Amino acid sequence: MVEHPAENAPRRTGTDTGAGARAGAGTGPDSDERFHALLRSLRVWDHELLAVDPDPAHAPADPLPLFRQWLREAAEAGVPEPHTMTLATADASGDPDVRTLMLHDADERGWHFATHRGSRKGRELAARPRAALGFYWAGLGRQVRVRGRVTEAGPEESAADLHRRSTGALAAALVGRQSEVLASYADLERASEAAWDRARQEPDAPVPSWTLYVLCPDEVEFFQGDARRRHVRINYRREGGAWIRELLWP
Repeated sequence: MVEHPAENAPRRTGTDTGAGARAGAGTGPDSDERFHALLRSLRVWDHELLAVDPDPAHAPADPLPLFRQWLREAAEAGVPEPHTMTLATADASGDPDVRTLMLHDADERGWHFATHRGSRKGRELAARPRAALGFYWAGLGRQVRVRGRVTEAGPEESAADLHRRSTGALAAALVGRQSEVLASYADLERASEAAWDRARQEPDAPVPSWTLYVLCPDEVEFFQGDARRRHVRINYRREGGAWIRELLWP
């Protein structure tokens, strides 16, 4: 027998006034306690984690090979979007900002990402050309932190970076105006439709504001979580032209 949805819906009490009640459901002492209980109920690393050699002397001489290995292992383990990362910057007054974006490459020059030069992060990097990156692969209990100076790649390399990406990425770049105030979502829909049409017709369409950035690291930390909180933290710190490897307390 097929049951009618209305016959099995929970009965509303006289105190439930619909959307208005739901709008206020997230406030008050009771909701605070429920939220705190939720936070306390959440578990971290309740499954078996990988083990790593805690001796930094056994790690590669520089951080790039280990980073590439860890990202590959995250992808092979099925971690969703292992190439996403947080980017932390600061504006001219020192106020910090953070957002999530994609890693475009990691090579001997550093860690690569891209954005419009006029976006908020682009303006912040122009004012303070230093940044930090954070990768977190929850399924493995691993994170990597990178920080250092950021430089702009040239216009040719920036254009090549964009045109190696998908049609959707090019369309989004063609829309532009990132971080500006949007008067209405309809304006975005119209601009997006026009940008998609152009991206399909002109796969090499130029976007002069699109800029590839390279973070040259001064420090890279590899963190392997442990269920008993005996985490392994292997830190690479650049001194002169060499990397110092050290083990940090959790």
